[in-house]
Amino acid sequence: MATGVWEPAAAVWQETELLLWKPPDAWFSINAFYTADGLRNWYVNFEHPTRRTSSGFDTFDLTVDLVVDPDLTGWHWKDEDEYAHVRRLGIVTDAEHHAVDAAREQVLAMIAERSGPFADAASWSSWRWNPAWPAPRLPHTAPAVPRVAPASG
Repeated sequence: MATGVWEPAAAVWQETELLLWKPPDAWFSINAFYTADGLRNWYVNFEHPTRRTSSGFDTFDLTVDLVVDPDLTGWHWKDEDEYAHVRRLGIVTDAEHHAVDAAREQVLAMIAERSGPFADAASWSSWRWNPAWPAPRLPHTAPAVPRVAPASG
């Protein structure tokens, strides 16, 4: 992350199924992770708003996350130390930090109010991936050259 350059890699998601809710202008996504036993946890990833590209959609992970119990009765912050480090390095700017702080408040309010995807948390706990659905794949037009992180700010 510190270099600002990465390359796409062929990989297959394993161990969990993922249902992701990402409002286009939000500085976060809300993810529901499922195992064979059901909903393992909610996971809020703080990230840049989504932007459309020729390959699909891009965002940029801002390292800090919120892990939420399936029944919404508890939660804890994850990777606060990494977030502090990327702040010190200037990878996350002051403007981005302010956006993340506002997003943190927004997400905590959604949990407390049981709004957004949390409004139907009990229903989502029984969701399952349909094995008949095809596995998602990147388009063949995905760039094979290194990608550069978006400009901060």
